Amino acid sequence: MEVDNLITFFRAIPDCRLPVRADRSALGTIPVAAYKHCEALTTASGLGWYVFSPLNFTVQWDGAEVIWTYEGADAWFPLTSAQYPGFAEYFDANAPEAVRGYSPPFLANTAIPGLLQIWTGLFVKTAPDWSLRVRPLVNLPVNRNYELYEGIVETDRWFGPLFTNLRLSRQDYPISFSTELPLFQVQLQPRSSYLEESMKRCALIEEPLALSAADWEAFAATIVRPSANPHRPLADYAVRTRKRARSPN
Repeated sequence: MEVDNLITFFRAIPDCRLPVRADRSALGTIPVAAYKHCEALTTASGLGWYVFSPLNFTVQWDGAEVIWTYEGADAWFPLTSAQYPGFAEYFDANAPEAVRGYSPPFLANTAIPGLLQIWTGLFVKTAPDWSLRVRPLVNLPVNRNYELYEGIVETDRWFGPLFTNLRLSRQDYPISFSTELPLFQVQLQPRSSYLEESMKRCALIEEPLALSAADWEAFAATIVRPSANPHRPLADYAVRTRKRARSPN
């Protein structure tokens, strides 16, 4: 049976690392008890794909200018806009004539001090009405040397390089990026979920007396009856959620 893919990644830089499914254990950092019993935590961690830098490189920022170097280089270079080594020639040799000379930069310094743009070496497109959420890694420790921005790109309409923006937060210190560790995470996002008309469909209940009988019954089923049962199954929510995932119908 033919599968209608919701997302397609295209490798433009031949030796860049392909995305991998995000890990429900957050690369093994979630405590074992939480991994076994907290379905909310593991579901969030495993949603989407990890994306990597295509190159081992290091940057250093003095508050005004950025310099950079990469694995195999024998010097540091002032950073304005830098191509992945050898990629511009490869791109022009393989691209149609109309787009030659337009290879995306791998690394770029922006007009905002300390704000960099990093390209993963990938292009991406999504199915109609699906967008791509680009965000920091879920439930993994924050890197204190930089902060990743979060964004939503309508990749069903905009076909181009998959990149991230980050703000350097440490000065006069070499900050390294590795191809072995995920750089950021991407997740599918239905366009309908963030349209203005969807945002307006929000109700605010200001006092408990306004809850309906059905609301109170739902609360009792979720909290009261399980708490009153000394023999309740361990991690009942996780068990039921995983069963639904295996048999959604």
